[in-house]
Amino acid sequence: MSIILIVLVMLVLFALASTIAVYSYGRFANRARGDPSFAMPVLESGTPLDDLVAPLLQPRPEQSGLMLLSSNLDAFATRALAARNAGRSLDLQYYIWKDDLTGRLLINEIVQAADRGVRVRLLLDDINARGTDHTLVALDAHPNIAVRLFNPSRSREGALRRGIEMMLRAFSATRRMHNKAWIADGRLAMIGGRNIGDAYFDASRNSNFRDLDMLLMGGAVAQTEAVFDRFWNSGAAIPIAALRGSHGGGLTRVRDKIARLPPAQEAQPYLRRVTANSTVRGILSHAEGIHWTHEARIVSDPPEKAQGVAQEGWLMHAIQSALLAAKDDLEIISHYFIPGEAGLLQLLDIARAGVKISILTNSLAATDVTAVHGAYARYRKPLVEGGVHLFELKPYDHRSKASLFGSSGASLHTKAFMVDGHMAFVGSMNFDPRSISLNTEMGILFGHKGLIGEVRTIFAEETSSAASYRLHVEDGRIVWQDGAKGSGQTLRAEPDAGLRRRIAATIIGLLPIESQL
Repeated sequence: MSIILIVLVMLVLFALASTIAVYSYGRFANRARGDPSFAMPVLESGTPLDDLVAPLLQPRPEQSGLMLLSSNLDAFATRALAARNAGRSLDLQYYIWKDDLTGRLLINEIVQAADRGVRVRLLLDDINARGTDHTLVALDAHPNIAVRLFNPSRSREGALRRGIEMMLRAFSATRRMHNKAWIADGRLAMIGGRNIGDAYFDASRNSNFRDLDMLLMGGAVAQTEAVFDRFWNSGAAIPIAALRGSHGGGLTRVRDKIARLPPAQEAQPYLRRVTANSTVRGILSHAEGIHWTHEARIVSDPPEKAQGVAQEGWLMHAIQSALLAAKDDLEIISHYFIPGEAGLLQLLDIARAGVKISILTNSLAATDVTAVHGAYARYRKPLVEGGVHLFELKPYDHRSKASLFGSSGASLHTKAFMVDGHMAFVGSMNFDPRSISLNTEMGILFGHKGLIGEVRTIFAEETSSAASYRLHVEDGRIVWQDGAKGSGQTLRAEPDAGLRRRIAATIIGLLPIESQL
């Protein structure tokens, strides 16, 4: 038998096995689908959050209140305090929920809320939930907590079985829910780039992410709830009990485990910082710092994106008109930045029209995924030669305030853009093929001069010579300006990155895998 025939037979057998796996999974998902549930009605009073927010909304019935959460510590504390003050419901949707210090502290908060009678719906993407099934099943056993996983693997034990299933369901298994939302009583919502874990809340000893969330009140919260309900009730959201069964005995063990955290020596300094933070107390006690606007719209991919359908409803189509409307300046912050050939041409066209384009992303030394940097690197030279101002974040924190545990490592995780100082976006979407075509994403489009000014101030700080390298082209090659022009130094190799990482990025950049990054 010729090699070609053997290959063809193997391909046919793989296609057949893949078809059977997809069909079998579809039947399982239909049977396992949970009962529908929806956001609870908002009342004028009855919970601490009702009493806080209702008076603020009364003179502004058609507006949304927005507050930027740029501090990692504030972002943690606001979630904790929202849970502590919730009296009706917590709806939580995340791509990653780490089983680390801050992850366990927030689990503790939602269990205590559930003990008070608060209904908790926890929706997590399955790709990062591996190894946490026992905790999730235990939480689901609480009468007031329901846990669902988005696009989960049926194989819950063993890397080999899970890998085979993902390979056979490759088209759908690589499509993930990248959304992030924390919604309390239908009164407060937090959306943006942060997952749940130490690196997002300045609690990591290694490296901490620079990120943005938006705290919402008013109409934008109802829009966020509608997005959550659509995902929660989708065919891709499977109850954890349908995957692992129900084991009520585990709840006692989880409760004991997390109850030991607050008194622990490791947690106490962090909690003291949270308690002492006046900004956080201010968020929940008075209206200073809240920006009120009629121009606030939650934009989101539908859960059906996991099946690759209805592209006209995807998030990129919702924000593209805002990007293309730039007349004076366009500022983009993206954790990962891979514009693709079409995106590159659009950016160059905008630049040729006289728009000042500035882009901030990670340097090779700061990124957490070398493969993404390898794909991004090939676009740097045409962007810079086309007039785009390109910056890469340095891998260490230039600010005077280090993390609670003293880490000086930094990595950019923010996803935002500003157009002409009139319109802006903060959310979960990177400018890369995965966010555009594979993952579900969400965020907020808003217009408010003062709030956009806050985002632009952050952009200016992060692109300063202290925080980032400015890229130029000299003698046909990319170089990095470290320090102010005229007084700094020009670097001709990827700064602060080791030889092994530079070689890996170069090799990966040559592989035809960009569509999966």
